[in-house]
Amino acid sequence: MIFKFLKLNITVEDAAFNELYPRRIKRLAARHWTPVAVAKFASEYLVDRPNKRVLDIGSGAGKFCLVGAASTTGRFYGVEQRASLVKLSKKIAERHYVTNVEFIHSNINKINFSDYEAFYFYNSFYENIDSSCSIDKTIAPERELFYSYSKYVKEQLEKTPVGTRLVAYWSNWEEIPDSFKLEYAGCGGGIDFLAEDILADSQINLLALKKQCSIVL
Repeated sequence: MIFKFLKLNITVEDAAFNELYPRRIKRLAARHWTPVAVAKFASEYLVDRPNKRVLDIGSGAGKFCLVGAASTTGRFYGVEQRASLVKLSKKIAERHYVTNVEFIHSNINKINFSDYEAFYFYNSFYENIDSSCSIDKTIAPERELFYSYSKYVKEQLEKTPVGTRLVAYWSNWEEIPDSFKLEYAGCGGGIDFLAEDILADSQINLLALKKQCSIVL
């Protein structure tokens, strides 16, 4: 029923969606998995035409991609370095017949962004500098990885065409090129205002951006 409701634009609460996951994964939701309202806003902004290819940079348990695929006509791709989470994401998609989604077991620095047309990023690399709520013990945190991954993402985004859309949730701007300009911003899923007057607001955690120009170095 969850995915049927999403297709029909009926509200789905996070508590209900998170029941799709095993208990251990569900406990991580508040810290690591995108809220349904954020995923819906982000996917609707990113998918401005049918079959738009959207990459989730660090898809974790697949929640953003699953919500986006059910809510829009886009095609969603989640890249995740933990094989167990990729397996779980695929299992949920298959069980619920969500066909416009694909999960890739890989590291982000092996992914060519030119294969995709829009991007979502939920501060996936932060676990390398804050181990207070680790997803698991299979990946050892390394502070240098935070910077190297952020640099790679920034370089890849800089190569994208003008007009490319990006949504960042809880970003510190480390991975966002100057060529991307803010269109909308807000707190959580409440995105109903333009960006101009709110950049100084410390509560802002969701950014919708579009590439306006190419920077020649």
